[in-house]
Amino acid sequence: MSLFTAEQAESIASLGEVELIRKIRDWLGEASPPAPEGIGDDCAVLDINQSGKVVITTDSISYEQHFDDSVSPIDAGAKLIKRNLSDIAAMGATPGPAVLALLCGPDVSTVWLEAFFVGIRETCLEYNVQLVGGDISSLAAGNFSAVLTLNGATPHPTLRDTAKIGDHIMVTGELGGSILGKHYAFQPRLEEGRWLAQQAACSSMMDLTDGLGKDLQALLPKESSASLDLTAVPISACARELSETTGKPAIEHAFCDGEDYELLFTVDQSTALEDFVDQWRQNFPMIPLTKIGKIATGHTSVFIDQASNNPIPWTKGFEHLKTQ
Repeated sequence: MSLFTAEQAESIASLGEVELIRKIRDWLGEASPPAPEGIGDDCAVLDINQSGKVVITTDSISYEQHFDDSVSPIDAGAKLIKRNLSDIAAMGATPGPAVLALLCGPDVSTVWLEAFFVGIRETCLEYNVQLVGGDISSLAAGNFSAVLTLNGATPHPTLRDTAKIGDHIMVTGELGGSILGKHYAFQPRLEEGRWLAQQAACSSMMDLTDGLGKDLQALLPKESSASLDLTAVPISACARELSETTGKPAIEHAFCDGEDYELLFTVDQSTALEDFVDQWRQNFPMIPLTKIGKIATGHTSVFIDQASNNPIPWTKGFEHLKTQ
């Protein structure tokens, strides 16, 4: 299904903003409550009665950046919600209400956009997210972006900068090759993130969006490095398949591809790790959990191969705006 159309009668230009908002209300259905809690006022009016901390995240998708014509509009809409849910999961939080900003060229197809909102609606209902408002703005023809801001709540948010030298480095799932489908067909690790946030042993956490090679650096304390067991890194079948096409080693794809949407976290060095892993398996028997290394004292390289003590070269992931 094409995002854009040459037929004005089938584009959002034929509707205008007021009618488009009315249609969006219909498309969202039960995923968006009526005003004042939902769409209709200058601001949504929310009853914040959760105990603990409120967390807020925002994430976007843009055509030809986060999806293309090979991704269905339903999957694109679902990806927008799940990208934000992955951030909420990394804090150990429960998702709350969201607001959505649409930035559309006048040639965006109404048929495509309705299916996009089906993906949003179904995913919001699945994860108990209410879409309570937002904004619509115009772009030049041939462009489309959507930006979601999502709230959440947790009594114990798990942060990135609280790991210590000696802590174990752990990762859920498998890594690499997301371009072959996982970049939109993934499940945010919400339940797993909440469980980890309740464990005193979990010393830091984040989600893997830009690749292990980039994201892991955000967990390392100053003047430290990651001593990694390259044989333990969980490489996906898609990374191995992609390797045959690109000529790059599969492990490079595991480090550098990005959009894995797994949890990367550390466990306090004093923890009985076997017991911790056993508890994980009892709670999440279908989700692999792997220790890939530990945080070590500083080295000339940010990543060190445990076996050889040599630097690991794959320290780059996806980075917006950077050309080299």
